[in-house]
Amino acid sequence: MADFSHSSDTELLSLNAQVLTDPEEFEHWDKLVQAAQQQEGGLNRNSSPQAIASTREVYDRFLSRFPLFFGYWKKYADLEFAIGGTEAADLVYERGVASISNSVDLWQNYCNFKTETNHDTEMIRDLFERGAESVGLDFLGHLFWDKYLEFEERLNADDRVFSILARVIQIPMHQYARYFEKYHLMAARRPVAELAPPNIIERFKIDIEREPVTKAKNPDDIERLLREQIDAYHMELFNRTQAETTKRWTYEQEIKRPYYHVTDLDDAQLSNWRNYLDFEELEGDYARIKFLYERCLVTVANNDDFWLRYARWMLSQEDGKKTEEVRNIYQRASCTFVPIQRPTVRLWYAKFEESLGHSDLAGDILEAILMNLPGELEVILELANLHRRARGVEAAIQTLRAYVNGAELSPYVRGALVAEWARIMSEINGKPDEARSIFTSHQDQYLDCRPFWLKWFFFEVNQPARDAKDQNLHYQRVKAVYDIVRQRSKLPLPTIKDMTAYYLTYLQERGPSDAMQEVMELDKEVNGPPSVQKRVKQDGMLDGGEGAGPQDYAVAAQPMNGQGTGVGY
Repeated sequence: MADFSHSSDTELLSLNAQVLTDPEEFEHWDKLVQAAQQQEGGLNRNSSPQAIASTREVYDRFLSRFPLFFGYWKKYADLEFAIGGTEAADLVYERGVASISNSVDLWQNYCNFKTETNHDTEMIRDLFERGAESVGLDFLGHLFWDKYLEFEERLNADDRVFSILARVIQIPMHQYARYFEKYHLMAARRPVAELAPPNIIERFKIDIEREPVTKAKNPDDIERLLREQIDAYHMELFNRTQAETTKRWTYEQEIKRPYYHVTDLDDAQLSNWRNYLDFEELEGDYARIKFLYERCLVTVANNDDFWLRYARWMLSQEDGKKTEEVRNIYQRASCTFVPIQRPTVRLWYAKFEESLGHSDLAGDILEAILMNLPGELEVILELANLHRRARGVEAAIQTLRAYVNGAELSPYVRGALVAEWARIMSEINGKPDEARSIFTSHQDQYLDCRPFWLKWFFFEVNQPARDAKDQNLHYQRVKAVYDIVRQRSKLPLPTIKDMTAYYLTYLQERGPSDAMQEVMELDKEVNGPPSVQKRVKQDGMLDGGEGAGPQDYAVAAQPMNGQGTGVGY
C-alpha cells in the first residue's frame, strides 16, 4: 500500500483515502495518479525515495486494476525513464504489452522508445517483429507498420523494407492502397526472385517457355514477360486485399470507441461487435478471428457475455484441444476484468475445470466467489451440485445444511437452500416423505421465500397418484400448500398471482370431480370485478398494500407444462 505518511499534501492523502474507499471509481484513481506524480513539484531523479516509491506503487495498483489503459503505461514508462533510466522504462513497457498485447499505440510507442534509446539493430528488429505478431493484423495497424518501415528505411535496408511491404499488402487494413503503391514502385527495381513465392515464379516461367512466340526471345524479353505476369499476380493480390478490406469496412466504420473505458458501450456498439465476430468466424481464418476477439475484448472487457463467447469459440477449435487457451480466457475474465458482482463467467470457469476432471479446483473457484459474495444463492447451489457429482448426494446435502445453519444468509436464500435440500431428498434419494417433512418443518421460517413455496407446490403436484384414494390425498396436499401461500405467506402479490394460476390449472387438469366449483369460486374472487373480488389480509394489510387497484388481482391460468419456468430464483 502506498505510504504517504511522510507527505503533508492533504489533497494527496484525501485522494488516496477516496481510492481505498471506492476502488472501482476511475476518476479517483486518475486524480491520485496525477497528484502522486506531482509530489515535490514533479518527480525526477533527485526526488525523495519516499515520493518515488509511493508513486510507483500508485501506478502499480492502478494498472493492476485497469491494465487496459495503454496511455497510462506510456505515462508510467516516461516517468521511469525520467527517474530510473532506460532499463526501468523497458520493464514498464514489457509489462504494458503483456497486459494489452494488441494495442497498436502502445507497441508504436515502445518501438519508438527503443529506436531512440538502443543501438542494437537486431534487438530493435526483434521487438518490431514481436509487435508485428501482436498488432500486425489490426485494421488501423498502419501506425505501427509505418514506424517499422521508417526504422528500416533509416538503415537503408531496402531488402527488409520490401519484405515488410510484401507482408503488409496482403493484410486488410485502412491504408492498404498506400502500401501497395509503395510496394509496386519498389518492385520495379527489385530482382524477380523477390517478387513472388518461388513456386509462383517457376509456374510463370514454364508458361512463358511453352508459348511458341517466346522461343526466339532473349533473356531480357523473357524477364520482361515474366515481370508482366508477376505484375498481374500483384494486381490479383491488391484486388483480393481491397475486397477483404471493403467487407470489413462495414463493421469498422461503426466502431466508435476502439479503446477501453470504464463506461459500458451502448447497445448499437455491442451489436456491431457481435455482427463483426459473426462475419469473421464465417470467414474461418483462425488468426484473424482470435485477433478480433482480443480487439473486441479491450472495448468490452467488463462484459461477461463476450468472454463466454470467446471461451466457447476457442473450445471448439482443434476438436477441443486448446484447453490452455480456454483456461487463459476464463482466468483473465475472472481475475481481472469482469466484476465479482457478476459471477456468471466464474461459474462457467468452474464448470470448465470440472469437465477436465479438476473438481477440487472447480470447488476452489466457487468458494472464492462466496468469499466475496457470501449470500449468492446460485453459487451455493452450484457448489452443492458440484459436491454431489464429485462425492455423492450426502455431500451435497451436507453442503446445503452447512450454509443453512452456519452462514450469514438472508431468510430468502436459506429458504431456497432448504427447498433444494428437499428436492434432492425426493428426486435423487427417492424419499418424498422425508422431503415433505423438510418442507413442513421449515414452513413458518420462510413465509416470504418464493422458491421455497414454488418448489413445495410443484413437489406435491408432481407426486404420483395411482387410485382415487391417492388422488384425493394428492389434491388435499396441493391445496394445503396453496392455502398457506394465499392465506398466511408474506409473498409479494405477483408471486401469489402466479401460484393461483398454477393452482387453477392443476384443478382443471388433475382436480377432483367437483373441482369446477372451486375453480369458479376462485376465479370469481381473483379475476372478477372489484365488487366481488376477495382480498386476503396479510399482517393487517390488504393484499398488495395501499394503492392496489383491481387490475392488480387479475390472474390468467397458465399451463402446467414447463413448470420450471415459474420457479426461478
